[in-house]
Amino acid sequence: MDTAATGLTFRDATDADVDALVVLIESAYRGDDSRAGWTTEADILEGQRTDPEGVLAVIKSPDSRLLVVEREDQVVACCQLEHRGAHAYFGMFAVSPQLQGGGLGKVIIAEAERTARETWGVREMHMTVISVRNDLIAWYERRGYRRTGRMTPFPYGDERFGIPQRDDLQFELLVKELA
Repeated sequence: MDTAATGLTFRDATDADVDALVVLIESAYRGDDSRAGWTTEADILEGQRTDPEGVLAVIKSPDSRLLVVEREDQVVACCQLEHRGAHAYFGMFAVSPQLQGGGLGKVIIAEAERTARETWGVREMHMTVISVRNDLIAWYERRGYRRTGRMTPFPYGDERFGIPQRDDLQFELLVKELA
């Protein structure tokens, strides 16, 4: 049995989850707390990763689901699924830094893929990752995602996405065919 999956519950986020989700997402990617895990962006981006308005917008969107992952009534992870026609978009993925590296992410992404297939009948999952995040991209490649080489610019000057610490940031599209 996969011990990473032990005691996990998955549910759709509600308005009441917004504050806890913002704290989780920020802790997984920004600031000193994020350095406890391996998904930190603290060396390439400062400032916020998200805010309450952004999280609430995902919760309220009719084509989105924000999955909350709990263990022992504590929010330990989350991810966004958005229906985009023939594919689903995977984003806002965060695992508590103290729990990273133990297999929890693998369990969550597999559940997200299953949910997208069953909910919308999609055949592909898409995501965008900052192209300089080589370790993170390699992790997704081990989960079956492939690099497409299709890049979109980082929104420099829009502090809602953080304050870049380097001038070569862009997003790369990763794609996985869902069985």
